[in-house]
Amino acid sequence: MEARKVHNMDFQEDSSSGTTGNDLGQRYRHAGDLTGEPPTRPFAEISITVPWGHISGKWYGPQNVQPILGLHGWQDNAGTFDLLMPLLSPDVAFLSIDLPGHGLSSRLPDGCYYNSVDNLYVIRLIMKQYKWEKVSLVGHSMSSIICFVFAAVFPDKVDMIIGIDALKPHQRPYPSVIRTMETRLDEFLREDERNRSKNEPPSYTYDEIIERVYLGTFHSVNKEHCKHMMARNIQKSEKYPDKYFFCRDRRLKFYNYAIGSQELCVEMAHRIKCPYMFIKATQSSYFEDKKYYDEVLAVLLKKRNFEYVEANGSHHVHMNSPEAIIEPVNSFIQRFGPAAAAAERQKAKEAKESKL
Repeated sequence: MEARKVHNMDFQEDSSSGTTGNDLGQRYRHAGDLTGEPPTRPFAEISITVPWGHISGKWYGPQNVQPILGLHGWQDNAGTFDLLMPLLSPDVAFLSIDLPGHGLSSRLPDGCYYNSVDNLYVIRLIMKQYKWEKVSLVGHSMSSIICFVFAAVFPDKVDMIIGIDALKPHQRPYPSVIRTMETRLDEFLREDERNRSKNEPPSYTYDEIIERVYLGTFHSVNKEHCKHMMARNIQKSEKYPDKYFFCRDRRLKFYNYAIGSQELCVEMAHRIKCPYMFIKATQSSYFEDKKYYDEVLAVLLKKRNFEYVEANGSHHVHMNSPEAIIEPVNSFIQRFGPAAAAAERQKAKEAKESKL
């Protein structure tokens, strides 16, 4: 595997994902590529080679130190952290990636099904590429859950986690789970066939596509901020010069999010041992019966390095109100982020050597 820095969108997508909407020469890296405004914070566009294509990302801050790895929510993209980035300490490096099928990253090959737990593999691939022994993670929504699971499965490979507004794998009544599996598989099959047809999806004007993003988040992202989420997920229409279409993989709408039972979630919570901050947006739901959330939270609250923060805001609180969470986030990163963790490991190494 190799990583390459990309400063413009003049590279082409790999043939394994050659569906309409994935020609990266016609894509946008951030809202300013559409509006002409500068990025919220300077970044380098990054491309990491993976077996099915590449993972794209935005690297903020110094590139000679290990970054925090930022992971977005379902059907979002690396733009989810655009409004939080300017508030981070300038010496903090942050790599915000597009997960497979999202943003500028390669889709999975035709016929392959998306499973949320597969993103554990994506994290491990990135760690292998950059030779990180441990990783520091910030995740929102679906990826906050992925961070929880990753830290439980690989407790010795995580320096710290910051999760935003989704704590754990959600529990559903079993009859509902079975019906959802049936529906999602049928719909996934339909979208997989549409991908292979190479037909251009429906297109919209700029204002219409902003409205669709706004409605798609159930008003969770303020309308004036939707451009940050939209840019990496759209492409200019070839049929209608003044319109755009969504080019994230449509199969993502029906991915498999089921990870395990409540008993498994509780066991995972017990296994996590890294410093862990969880931020709950007070105007957001729990996405499941709250008793399941409370049971896991109770386990985590007993841990010495677990910190719980409530912030006034919607599910996308980190976009609408980043100032509401930045103080505890910066403090946590200063104490437990990659730089602090590396210093602690070096200190422990020197202490061990001094005893020899």
